[in-house]
Amino acid sequence: MNKSAIPVQIRALIPTNAGTAVFLGNDEKVFTIYIDQAIGAAISLYLNSTEKERPLTHDLLANVLTSLGAKVERVAINDFRNGIYYGRLIITAENELQQRKIIELDARSSDCMAMAALQKSPIYVSGVVWDEVEDMTPLLERLQQGEGGESTEGGTEKEEE
Repeated sequence: MNKSAIPVQIRALIPTNAGTAVFLGNDEKVFTIYIDQAIGAAISLYLNSTEKERPLTHDLLANVLTSLGAKVERVAINDFRNGIYYGRLIITAENELQQRKIIELDARSSDCMAMAALQKSPIYVSGVVWDEVEDMTPLLERLQQGEGGESTEGGTEKEEE
C-alpha cells in the first residue's frame, strides 16, 4: 500500500509532560510526532491566527522568504529512522522576471509543521513513513472525549533533535 505522498493535516496538539504531541493524519489514519513544547505553542498560535506582539523565529523566516519573493509551497515528513522523523521544506521563489525556482531544504519535522501552519501550506507524508506509523486514531478520540486536547480543524516517536 505504498503511496508516494499522502496529504495530512494537523488534527490536534496535546500537551505532554515532555512537550507536545502533534497528531497528524487524514480520514484513513492518524499518527503522533512528539515535539518541543515551545514549537508546539508556536504551531498553536499559527493555527489559531493569534496576533503576537513581536515576531517569533518562524515569523522571521517567513518574512525573509516573503522579502525574497519566496514562500513555503509545501512540507513533507519524508523519513523515519531510529525513532526520529525527518522533514523537508519545499520553497518556491520567483524573481522579477517571473522565473520560478524550487528549493528543497532538510528541516526538523516540527519546524516544517510550524512553517506549514504559518503559511497555510499543505503537509505531506511519504508513503514509506505512512506505511510504518501506527494508527493512533482511537487514542486521539479518547483524549478528545476525556481530558481534552487542543484540537484543530485543519507512531509515537519524536522528531529530529
